[in-house]
Amino acid sequence: MAGLLAGKTILVTGIITDASIAFHVAKTAQEQGARVIITGFNRLRLIDRIAQRLPEDVPPAVELDVQNPDHLATLADRVRALAPEGIDGVVHSIAFAPRSCLGSGFFEAPWEDVSQALEVSAYSYSALAKALLPVLNDGASLVGMDFDPTRSMPFYNWMGVSKATLEAVNRYVAKEVGGRGIRSNLVAAGPIKTLAAKAIAGDATGPGAELARLNEMWDRAAPLGWDVEDPTKVATTVATVLSDWLPGTTASVIYVDGGFHATIG
Repeated sequence: MAGLLAGKTILVTGIITDASIAFHVAKTAQEQGARVIITGFNRLRLIDRIAQRLPEDVPPAVELDVQNPDHLATLADRVRALAPEGIDGVVHSIAFAPRSCLGSGFFEAPWEDVSQALEVSAYSYSALAKALLPVLNDGASLVGMDFDPTRSMPFYNWMGVSKATLEAVNRYVAKEVGGRGIRSNLVAAGPIKTLAAKAIAGDATGPGAELARLNEMWDRAAPLGWDVEDPTKVATTVATVLSDWLPGTTASVIYVDGGFHATIG
């Protein structure tokens, strides 16, 4: 039986380990019939080794530092070499903030650190969409990974601001690409145990203690419950947004958090 993404070519950014949300998105996309291309930042050999754990082979990672203008300027040509037929979907799973922006006092982060967090975590969504426009097929789907920024969270600080900015960027990207039937949406996931989550949660009261406390609170408050160990709900939702099954949905944030965002714990 054909999968939800049969015949589609999907570009996935942000794989760091096999615990990364991006890895599970790539895995689910392949299981649903997609051909997957990945990008990598810095440790390309390591990323290629991680990618060998996917169900199907993928080409070597395309190098992409979203702060490097040359990488962005040449990205379409490098992707076209791997996918002459163009690509049908893009997953933006890129975020970074210097340590001063996470966990420290909110007022303590200097602008040079905040500006980097905003550039990598929010502006890069627009930069990536622009860079890939020449190889995006009409009717393609852009999906960015979000974390609900509507409330302040302990430790999250300027990354929360970056995610709020990302939501605004998404709306404008959707406006720019909609003329070609290209959709742009974000998937706001609940906390998942990844390297990024561990960095965000910190270890002020012992390694992983804040992440465990966050998971306990989230699981208790969410109507459907929540498990930081299970990325499959998020990955399958991203695959659905990449598919043709949401043809009228764009400029939206789709929550996959067990309903936590709508509940007072």
